[in-house]
Parts: sequence; structure tokens; C-alpha cells
Amino acid sequence: MILSRPVHTTSLRPVVAAVALLCAHSALAQQAESMPTVTVQAEALHEGLGLTRQNATASRLNLTAMELPASLDTLSADTMQARGDLLVKDAVTRTTGLTDISSPGNGVAYSARGFSGNGAIALLENGQRPQVGSGTATYPADPWGYEYIEVLRGPGSIVYGSGTTGATINAVRKAPQRATTFEAMAGVGDGKALRGGVGATGAIGEKGAFRIDAYADRSDGFIDRGNSRHGKVLSSLTYALTNDLDLDLSLDHLEQKPQRYFGTPLVNGRIAGELRHQNYDVGDADISFTDDKAVARLTWRMTPALTISNELAYMKAHRNWRNAEYYYYDTQAKVVDRSDYIAIQHDQEQTGNRLEARWNAGANRVVAGWEAASINFQHNNNSPYGGASVVAPTGFNPGTFDSPDPVLPNFRTHTTTNAFYAEDAYDITSSLLLLAGMRHDQYKVERVSLLGAAGFTSRLNSNAVRLGLTWKLAADTSVYGQVSSGSDPVTSLLSLNLANSRYKLTSSRQVETGVKQSLANGKAEWTAALYRISKDDIITRDPAHPALSIQGGSQSSRGAELSASVKLAQAWRLEANAAYTDAQFDQLLESGNVSRAGNRPSDVPKISANLWLNYRADVWRAALGARYVGERFIDNANSQVLPSYATIDASLGWNISRNLLVQLNLRNLTNKLYASTSYSDVQYLLGDRRHGELTVQWRY
Repeated sequence: MILSRPVHTTSLRPVVAAVALLCAHSALAQQAESMPTVTVQAEALHEGLGLTRQNATASRLNLTAMELPASLDTLSADTMQARGDLLVKDAVTRTTGLTDISSPGNGVAYSARGFSGNGAIALLENGQRPQVGSGTATYPADPWGYEYIEVLRGPGSIVYGSGTTGATINAVRKAPQRATTFEAMAGVGDGKALRGGVGATGAIGEKGAFRIDAYADRSDGFIDRGNSRHGKVLSSLTYALTNDLDLDLSLDHLEQKPQRYFGTPLVNGRIAGELRHQNYDVGDADISFTDDKAVARLTWRMTPALTISNELAYMKAHRNWRNAEYYYYDTQAKVVDRSDYIAIQHDQEQTGNRLEARWNAGANRVVAGWEAASINFQHNNNSPYGGASVVAPTGFNPGTFDSPDPVLPNFRTHTTTNAFYAEDAYDITSSLLLLAGMRHDQYKVERVSLLGAAGFTSRLNSNAVRLGLTWKLAADTSVYGQVSSGSDPVTSLLSLNLANSRYKLTSSRQVETGVKQSLANGKAEWTAALYRISKDDIITRDPAHPALSIQGGSQSSRGAELSASVKLAQAWRLEANAAYTDAQFDQLLESGNVSRAGNRPSDVPKISANLWLNYRADVWRAALGARYVGERFIDNANSQVLPSYATIDASLGWNISRNLLVQLNLRNLTNKLYASTSYSDVQYLLGDRRHGELTVQWRY
């Protein structure tokens, strides 16, 4: 597959040249200022749970994880590199209680605390959140260019609005620095995998700094015709206009050609190893995502205590699918029936602004803000998705996309949002911190049918509150409790249809308590949390009129989470986390007035866990990790189980010099045959087979 804009993905030479010129300019500027060269060593130290580190996701007040009355995991760039995580979802699902349910249709998606999908798990990049169109989120996809990734579990609506009942994931960029640094990475591995990345930062004049990161990869995906490609350029600049006024700019472009794979059909209800490498999509299938983003932020320090900022963001996305997506293995004829020849196109454009004031003086830290956004979304498709074919299980001609239904513009929506929020962190005493916040969101969705059907205008609103108390029992130990509320849409707001336009947002409430502790000067850290979340107003059948759907259903989850990091010896560290989730529908009627009360929602494992043993000395570093995901149901009836699985990964790195690292990453060492998620009751998406990759990383 060839990307539509290959200049960003098939060749990095223009980017490398630009980086070199910027670095040269920066070096000259530093020579003129007699600034010394700074060498960044490969052993960037970020170990443990980072309890003393300030965060940017759970609160806008830069509280440390120890101060926050909430559950938060942080993954540093160094941690992700040491483990060999090449995708954001690989890294995120190593945090506590997060499981991957991604597919080519939804892009990137997760399950957390009993709630699943992009309607309940918010995905952010540098604090900016693209609204979700038709359930699809496409970035951040890979960790190159990010300083760390934070995962807040439970409702985070005070900061980022609706759609956060399960978790909020925020990938935070590497910031421009005036000290010149340069990094490069190249990798080659099984599956014809090739990848490369460059990054640089340095001074611009006497008051500015830049950073640019570029990345590209390709792979055959370990299956027939599973080729995928990905490329991006991230650029940012900061400049001190005056001593009290800063300007920050960023401009990004991303292109993805994900694997055109919608799963493998079951044979007699089981995963068939003999079909592991087969791809039943058509030969000219296509999936492509293009995302562009520009952000401008002004920060004015009016007084030592008061800061005012204004952030203007523009985002644009184009997505395209053309695939045969449904496969059924006919055991009598021993053939695979293909259907659902689906062609879909998304065009999404979002402009948003955030005006915010922060006060930090005395016992109070306060933030208040107003957010507004305007989003245009158009959906084209070839509904009713006709087309069918039959192929042999192996050795077949994949054929071409042949549907009797043309791709036509279907609908267009214009969505405007307004939100007001305020949050206060008050030090009652030196040991007691009270965190209180509230938020009000307003949505107006205007839908126009492009097929002649009736349009509509829908207005939605929600309120969210959070009240938490953190009690420092000692300098290295805190306990906390919080109550919070949130909301999720019943479906994607941007693709709201007439049937769903009468529904309000669902409402959720969470009660959580936990403990966080650092021992032996950070050599050991651990956290534990207990929570209960209830969610009302989910869609159910009307008991009096079974053919009608109404809001009135409810679901809940309760669980326990534990994470720990222990330095066993000078060079050894053990990291582990585990989550127990007891989720159920409290009230839900489906077709025929069949009750699902007491059943577990789909895609939710009861138990998930991760374990890592790390070794790091002067020259060598190594890691051995295990991941376990318990069995999940694929439907609300709990009629079919997606089997549990455990995989083992490893990495081995050699610091040839203080600037050069060679690392071998190994995945699925036992060559486990498993399903990462389901696409239908007869079709599972399989995890990658055993494979390895060798990378070389250079930093200056």
C-alpha cells in the first residue's frame, strides 16, 4: 500500500535535512551565547510508579500522584523504550486494568473498570481531545515523540468533559528545549518490519526553542496481504514574547495505513491454528487515516500568583474504509463465505478554544476555564453494504471489492460545545488536601441528511462534580477517598441519528478509596484502590412496548486494583499490577424483553495483570514481562466466551557507548495462539505470533 502523501512516510530525508539545519542554527546560537553542549545519556532514569511526579491529566493544578485522590499510572518514554513497546496500545495495556479492544473499524479502543469503547475511554494528545466520530479514534498510535503517557482510571469529566467514565489516556509531548539534543532510531524485524525515527530540539535566537520529531514504519503484519504503514511529523516551538508572555505553537501531520485485517473465522467454534496467517479481506481492500493538528497557546503571567492562558486548536481528519468485513466458515462445504462489503468515509474538522485562569497562592490552588468547540463531520457510505463471495480456506484468490451499492454522501452534522469548569485544591492543613471541582457541558448537534431524510437539532447537557480528600499519614504515605460523577453519550455525538437524538447523556457516579506509599527513599512504591461505579440511562427495551427502545437501563462495576514497583537489588527492579473487575448490568432488557440483569458487559475481563522484571547495569539492560487477560464475553447475553490468554515478552539492550544503544525486542515468546478481541460471534481478531525486532538508538 502506498500512502497518499508519501513525502511524510516513505522518505525521511527531507525531515532529517530540516532537523540538521535547525540543529546547526541552534548550535551557532549557543556558541554565540557560550552555552555548553549537553549530552543526554541513554540511561534516562525514570523508574518506579512516579508518585512524587506532577501530572497533567487528572487535574489542571499540577498535583503530584501522591497528592491526587485518584488512581493514575504514568509511563515514561524510557520505560516504554526499555520494554520495547512500539505502539501506544502496547504501552497502555501494561498499565493497571486497561485491555485492548481495537479493531480496524474503531481504530484504537480500550476497556477499563467495566466500561468499553471510545464512548467511555477518552484519548488525548497533549491535553487536546478530538471528538469521536462514529466510534472511531485514530491517534495517538505510536509513542515516538512523547515524553510520557498518563492513564487516569475512572470518571475524569472535570477536566475533559463527557465520555470518560472508564478512563482518560493522555500522551504528553516532548517539549522544546534550548539545549541542543538529537536522537535517532532505526529498527528491523520479523514480518518485514522496518521503522525509523528522528527527533531534535534546540534554541531559536535568544528567546525561543524548537522541537521536531518524525517517524515512519512498515510491516507485513505476519499475515497474507497484511501490509501496514504509518508516518508522522510533530513540530513545536516556544518563544518568550516578553518576560511575562509566552507563545507556544505546534503543527502535526499523521498518516496511517493500518493492517487490512478483520479477523479469522472460527472453525467448529474454535480458533483454528491452520488459518492463523490467512487474511480473508479482498485484494484491493483499503484503510487509511490522515490527521492534521495545529495548536497556538498564549500564556500570560499577570502576577506571581495569577496566570492566564488561551489555547486555540484546529484538527482535521479523513478516514477511508473499503473492505469485505464478515467471514463465516462453512463446515459442510469447507469454504469461507464473505459478506458485508463495506465502504465508509469520514471527514472531520474541529476548531476549539480554551481560556483558563490559574491562581496559586497560600493554601489555595484554583483553576477555572471556558472551553468552546465547533465540529463538522460528514459520513459517506455504501449502505446497505451488499456483496458476497466464497473462497477456499487457504490458497485462494482474494478477488476485488465488488459491491452493488455505490458510495454516497449519507449525512452531515455540525456540533458546537461549550463547557465551564472550576477546580480548587485547598490545603486544610499540611497533611490534609481537599480537591473539589465542578463542570458544566453543553452540546448542540445539528444533523442534515444528504439522502433526503428529515434532519434535526439536538441539545444535550451534563454536570460533573468531584470531591476528594488526601490525608498524608507521613511524607511518604497517603490515603485518599473521592466521589465523582461523569457522563457518556449513548452513541457518538458527531454521528447522532434521529432515533438517538431524543436521548440524554448517560450519568455515572464513582466512589473510590485508596492508599499510596513510597518506601526506602523510593526503592519500593505501591498503590491500592477500591472503587464502585454506577451508570444510569443506558438504552434498554420498553417493558410495555418491547419493540421500542428507551433510556432506563443501568450497569455497574466494582473492583480492586494494585500496583507496585520494588528495587530488589542495585540493578534489579520488579514491577507488577493487577486488577479485579466485577461488572454487571443491573437493569437491561433486549429484544423480546429478555433480561440481561446480572450479566457481565462484553469485552470486560474479571482479572487482568502485568509483571515485569527489569535489569539495568552500566552496559546491559534487560526486561522480561508477562501479561494476563482473563476471559471475556463477546455479547450481553454472555453466550460466548473469548478465552483468556497470557503472553511473555522480553528485551535485551547493550549500551555500546553513552550515546548508542542496541536493543533486541522479543514478543509472544511462547508463540501463543490467542484472540485479542472479537469482531463477531464467528470471527476473532488474533494476536501476533512470536516475533523479534532489533533496534539501534542514538542520542546526542
